[in-house]
Order: sequence, then C-alpha cells, then structure tokens
Amino acid sequence: MTGDEVRPHGRGLTAWTTRRWLLVGVATALAVLAVLGVTGAWVLGRTASISDELVDVKSPALSTSFRLESALLNQETGVRGYGLTGTPDFLRPYQQGLSDQAVHSATLEHLVGDDAAELSDLRRVQKAVEKWQARIARPISASPAGAPSALATERAAEGKTDFDALRAAMAQQQERLRADQARARQDLADTMRLRNWVFAAIALVIVALAALVFEGLRRGITKPLEQLARDARDVTSGDFGRPIVPTGPADLRQLSGEIDLMRQRLVRELEVSEQARQHLDAQAADLQRSNSELEQFAYVASHDLQEPLRKVSSFTQLLQRRYTGQLDAKADQYIAFAVDGANRMQTLINDLLEFSRVGRVHNTHESIALDAVVERTLSALSVSIEETGAKITCEGLPTLVADPTQMGMLWQNLIGNAIKFHRPGQQPHIEVSAVREDSLWRFTVTDDGIGIAPEYAEKVFVIFQRLHTKDVYSGSGIGLAMCKKIVEFHGGTIAVDPEYTGGTRITFTLADAPPAAEEQLVSLMAGRSAAEADGKGPLNHDAGVDSGADPTS
Repeated sequence: MTGDEVRPHGRGLTAWTTRRWLLVGVATALAVLAVLGVTGAWVLGRTASISDELVDVKSPALSTSFRLESALLNQETGVRGYGLTGTPDFLRPYQQGLSDQAVHSATLEHLVGDDAAELSDLRRVQKAVEKWQARIARPISASPAGAPSALATERAAEGKTDFDALRAAMAQQQERLRADQARARQDLADTMRLRNWVFAAIALVIVALAALVFEGLRRGITKPLEQLARDARDVTSGDFGRPIVPTGPADLRQLSGEIDLMRQRLVRELEVSEQARQHLDAQAADLQRSNSELEQFAYVASHDLQEPLRKVSSFTQLLQRRYTGQLDAKADQYIAFAVDGANRMQTLINDLLEFSRVGRVHNTHESIALDAVVERTLSALSVSIEETGAKITCEGLPTLVADPTQMGMLWQNLIGNAIKFHRPGQQPHIEVSAVREDSLWRFTVTDDGIGIAPEYAEKVFVIFQRLHTKDVYSGSGIGLAMCKKIVEFHGGTIAVDPEYTGGTRITFTLADAPPAAEEQLVSLMAGRSAAEADGKGPLNHDAGVDSGADPTS
C-alpha cells in the first residue's frame, strides 16, 4: 500500500461500510415489519370473517328460527279455531303460516349450510312439523266448513302432544343458534382484542425501529461527519497541522484518511507555494528595478540622445542640400546614407519611446466610445486612405473603460498596417467588427492584403521583428509589438487568425474594464519570462519583422 492510498482496516463489524450497515438495517427492519404486517393482515382478516359470519349467518339464522316458530303458531291457532267453529276465516292464518313456513325453512337451510348440528336440529323441527301437519293440520283444514270438525275434538290431545314436541324441537334449535351466536360474538371480541394488541405492538416496533435508526445514523454517520467537519474547519481556519481523526464506519474512516492525506499534500504544496511566493517577490523586485532602469533609459533617450541626433540629422541634410552634385557620385551616395540613417534612428527612438510609455505614461482609464476612437483614427490616416482608395467598414463598437491614448495607438497601428500592406494595384478593403464572448469583447480587423504566413503568426508580435527590408516597406517593426502590449495591459489577448487566407485577420479581446495592477504585474512577468525562454531579443532592424508584413511576398 502506497503512502497516498487509504484502505479500511479491521475485521467483523468494524470493517462494515455505511452502505452495508444501511443494507443490513433496512433488511432487518423490513423483515420485522413484514412479519408484523402479515400478522396484522391475518388478524384483520379473521376479524372481518367472524364479523361477517355473525352479521350474515348467526344472527339471521336465530331471527329466522323465531319467524318460523311464529309461522307455526299461526298455523296451530288457525287450525284449532277452524276445527272448533268451522269458520273459513280461521284458515287464513293457517294458509299464511304455510307460506311463511316454506320461506323460513328454505332460509334456515341456506344459513346453517354445512353445520351438522344445526342442520340436524332443522331436520328434527321439519320432521315434527310434518308429523303435526299430517295428523292434525291438514285433516282438520280439509273438513267441511260451517260446522265444528269432529276430528278436532277427537285428536285434540294428540294434537297438543305433537305441537308441544314441535315447540320443544324449535326451542332446542333456537338454543343452539343462540349459543353459536354468543360464541361468535365472543370470538369477535377476542379477535378484536388481539387485533388491538397486534397493532399496538406494530406501533411500538415502528417507534423502536425509528429510534434505533436515528441512533444508528447519529452514531454511525452524523457524529463521525460532525467530527470530520470540525477537523476540516480547523484545517480551513489555518491549523494545517491538525490531523483528521478517522471515526465511524469503514468508508467514513477511509474518507477521513483520504482527507488527511489531502491535508498533508496541501501542507507540502503550501511550503512549495511559499517558496514560489518568495521567488516571485524577488522577481517582482528585479522587475521593478528593471522598469526603473527602462525609465532612466527612456529619459536618457528622450533628452540626451535626441539633441545630438537632431544635430547629426540637420548637418547631414545641410551637407546634402549644399554639396549634392558638387562631389562625385560616391560622396552623394554616402551623404544620402547618412541622412537616411539619421532619420531612421530618430524615428526608431520616437517609436521606442512610445512603446515604453504604454502602461507607464499613458495610464488614464476612462469610459470611451471605440466608434469615436476609430473615427479619429480614420481622420489621422486620411492621406493613406485617399492615396490607396481604401474602403473601410466598421460595425457598431462598444464603449469600454480604457486609456484613450493607448486605444488610439492600437487602432492606428492595426488599420494603418492593413492599409500599408495591401496587394499592389488593388484597392484595399478593411472590415472592423466586435462580438460579445462571455465577459469579453472580441474584435477583428480583416483585410484583403498580402497576408501573413502561419509560421510567422507569433513572431510578428515581437519587437523589432521584420519580414521585409526598409526598401520594400517602411517601418520600425514596433507596431504589432505595441498593439500586443496595449491589449495585454488592458487584460486581453491578440493573435493572427490562421484560418483566414484571404489576407490578414487580426483578432484581439478586451474586457469592459482593465484588470487590477497586480494582475498586470504577473502578466508582464509571465510575458518577460516567455520572451527570455524563447530567446527573442532585439535583432538587426533590417533583418526583423515589420508589423503586418507578409513573409511570403
């Protein structure tokens, strides 16, 4: 196992992960709840079954038995009255009783169903009824009306005995039905009591499971996470030496160990970062000294070099005007070389001074409309535009916070290059546009000129680099380098679009407002380090790259 790898240790329960604890806990809880649920369902089913039997069978059977007994009493009353008087009206209760008897007997037979004891009682009652009807009821009811029936008097004692036996059979049946009803009621009460206990037990088990789950989550997850959070807060507050204590299930202990390894890694990275910061501070001090030296050089160049250079230029021009044609051709050529060199040196010094002033002298940020800046640039380039017949289109440009002088230099260099490096004998067409990209604006300056080969797309932004001699295209090779410095000073980037082949397309980005001074310092240091790494120091002016030139021409 490597130093950056953490694995859970231990055996048995200590090696269980949070997932395993949760799975076991959930499975156990579900099993207990399933058993309780099955028990509760059985109790509910049993309660419903007994209740249905009591309501639909036992109670209706007892009440039907009473109705059957009432129907038989109506028959006995009607037969006895008819036998004693011979009046036909007494047969009506008898006939109604017969109808009711048939209905109630069929109902009782359906209700008792397969209960052997109750069915035996019903058969006993039916047998007693048949005997009484055969010996007493039907013969007497068949006697002629209008006079008392002699058969009624003759069989009075037998009829009483048979009907008493019938009533005894009915009483026995009703007693059994009453006992069955009472037993069903008792079963229902017992089952309901069991149901209440079962559901009370289910509620208690659910509460107990909830308490166990809560306590298990608190001990196994919440408390270890709180401990981990406290340790992490201490580390976040700056106590990087505080170790992360592993607690809880195996996976949480593994997480704590990995976080502690991350803390140790951060401690090491902070040490390296502190060393890098100290090195950066030293580089910043060196850069500050270098900038001071550059400022001193700019001061010397602008004061001490300008005056002797003006004298050299003035006297060489005076020699050229006074002695041209009086000396030989070589002398005239030498004088012309001297005049041209002095003029170029003066132009180069002025351009170099302008380059050094970017971000140092010209550093006044204000809200400016780039449309107005481009209009002023076109006015300054009106002579070149008129000479070449250039057609320049400019879409709506945004308003930004930037240095007005630097923005004027930027657009004048870009549009001026696009005009200068047009194809010979062809009217140049230049298009300026801007689109929004997230928090930046992307600008493009597109021309149909001689273009820039892809292998020179980076070198054209290096100071003093030229692709053409001064005899082909004039310039000091500082234009695009100055554009790059201006764009980066305002927090953007600039590049040549390698996919555009119809000429040259320069794209650059600008923010709504320039970055902070610290970011500019880091950007300048990074650019300086990159330049030193590439070994791109100042070259011979005639061998360098002029801004916007095409190396393929």
